[in-house]
Amino acid sequence: MTAARAPVRIGVLGLGRAFTLMVPTFSRDPRVQLVAAYDPQQAAGTAFVREFGGVTHASAQALCADPAVEWVYVATPHAMHADHVQLAAAHGKHVLVEKPMALSLEDCTRMIDACDRAGTQLLVGHSHSFNAPVRLARSLIASGRLGAVRLVHAMNFTDFLYRPRRPEELDTARGGGVVFSQAAHQVDIVRLLAGGEALSVYARTGAWDPARPTEGAYTALIDFAGGAVANLTYSGYGRYDTDTLMSGIGEMGRPKAPGTHQATRQRLAAATDEVAEAAQKSQRNFGGTAYQPDDGKAPDAFQHFGPVIVCCEQGDLRLTPTGVEVHDLAGVRMEALTVPQVPRSEVIDELWAVAREGQLPVHSGAWSRATLEVCLAILSSQRQGAAVPLHQQVALTA
Repeated sequence: MTAARAPVRIGVLGLGRAFTLMVPTFSRDPRVQLVAAYDPQQAAGTAFVREFGGVTHASAQALCADPAVEWVYVATPHAMHADHVQLAAAHGKHVLVEKPMALSLEDCTRMIDACDRAGTQLLVGHSHSFNAPVRLARSLIASGRLGAVRLVHAMNFTDFLYRPRRPEELDTARGGGVVFSQAAHQVDIVRLLAGGEALSVYARTGAWDPARPTEGAYTALIDFAGGAVANLTYSGYGRYDTDTLMSGIGEMGRPKAPGTHQATRQRLAAATDEVAEAAQKSQRNFGGTAYQPDDGKAPDAFQHFGPVIVCCEQGDLRLTPTGVEVHDLAGVRMEALTVPQVPRSEVIDELWAVAREGQLPVHSGAWSRATLEVCLAILSSQRQGAAVPLHQQVALTA
């Protein structure tokens, strides 16, 4: 096999929740090969060797120095992203780093500069803007048939705050709360649909549970160059469930059982302290005692991040788990998509395009720094009680 067609050789930093959600993708997509991993949890490393082969390393440094590793997948906690991307770049490795890119714009810039100096690629994901229905909506907008985008409405009501968390995930200063972990999805989606260049953010956040003292909700109004405006609303307090508006399909593209939010809260009640809660989270991750292996079944639908409606000058688009519903003067029609065997294969589509076809990433360092700027502005707007102007935005180039 020629180098141009050989699988992308990936070393994984962090075998926790982010990696766990990517396991079905890595397991099934022949375009990637996991060759090495590092995680402080020995059980996770043992499971990695058993499932993927390759080797486990004793440190992040050792993994980045491994000559068998071509790309490093940084799936460590948010606060470690900047250091680990710079470490990988220092060893000449290309990087796929999980969202959020980092916790500050300064760290984002250091990450970008490190990869530029090393001549390595930097790709940021997974965010739900990779999802095929989002990409289809973008192509329909780019065709010009519906005119310019004027309004984007995105909302998602989940049980995020009551899933098992480590202490830092409930501390905003350490990257906790829904703005860092969840707004990155919504902001990426609406920036992609509205062209990328946000101008300002006016927002309010909610931290309504003293036992989990971080943001569990937000609503934001974002103005874009060209005149579009986006309204984003998110709640992770586990009451109303917007997946009922997505034909009962959950975020992972599978049918969702009624009462899921209530069940989440009931499971959490069994964790009597921070240690027990962190253990509960660890146990359901890759290699843990409660880990559910990939069943190998094709997804029922595409993954999604709640209802999204795009209003253009000549029609509206509603994103669904199976495609995009178009509303215009001709009526209503569904632009359907074929659901692939590999969930999140869209992430590998972009990775492959960059690694093997020489294309520039859509979710580049500059793009993702701009997304983080919007997320930070949501927090700043709450503190200031005013709109926050943005200065590091970039236009969509693909």
